[in-house]
Amino acid sequence: MKRVEIDGWVGVWQTGIDYEADLVRDRLDDAGLEAVIMRKKDRSFSLTHGSMSAIHVLVPPGQEAEARGILAAEPPTDDELTAAALAADPESAPGPMDDPERGSDA
Repeated sequence: MKRVEIDGWVGVWQTGIDYEADLVRDRLDDAGLEAVIMRKKDRSFSLTHGSMSAIHVLVPPGQEAEARGILAAEPPTDDELTAAALAADPESAPGPMDDPERGSDA
């Protein structure tokens, strides 16, 4: 992707799919970076590629390298996501009797 600058922000991701741009922005936000979405998509047409459907995820220039590093890294595994979720709210973790594989003895 060629480097895109819009109003002092730098593009770090480009897609033609709305939800993909949202996921990328959310991943950067979760990492503590500022990120915004700039849609250049022409809503009159159902295009998903080309210049009439470009959706850019932008960050401030000082965060470009970190954002590109985050996006180049492997996404977390399901086990890592589960561990992070349980660490964030251990009281709502399923108990041994809540295991859907075993069924509930209650």
